[in-house]
Amino acid sequence: MVNRTRKAIEMMYRDKCTIVEYQPIKDPVTKRTNNKEVVVLENQPCKLSYKNITSATDGKVAKLEQTIKLFISPNINIKAGSKLIINNKEYARSGEPAIYPNHQELLLELLEDKA
Repeated sequence: MVNRTRKAIEMMYRDKCTIVEYQPIKDPVTKRTNNKEVVVLENQPCKLSYKNITSATDGKVAKLEQTIKLFISPNINIKAGSKLIINNKEYARSGEPAIYPNHQELLLELLEDKA
């Protein structure tokens, strides 16, 4: 039953996710270890969901906030501090994932453009 439900959920995944972790890499020449970006998973099916929330501050100014949620396989381990590239945009994991038998949900933050 879990497999059928999971397959049905994953059929709705229209996006692809690449997960990048910062890992210590030793330079063979200088012998120094620096954190470098390493792709640990590419083209993983997923689904992004956006929710806009309008709230009033001090009863005068409306403030618009957007919540970005990622739906992905529960078997994927996305470490804190990882960068996720989805639809050519870069995101960071925000908080702990909610893991269910058929999927997991993660809140994401859009990373600022590097200009």
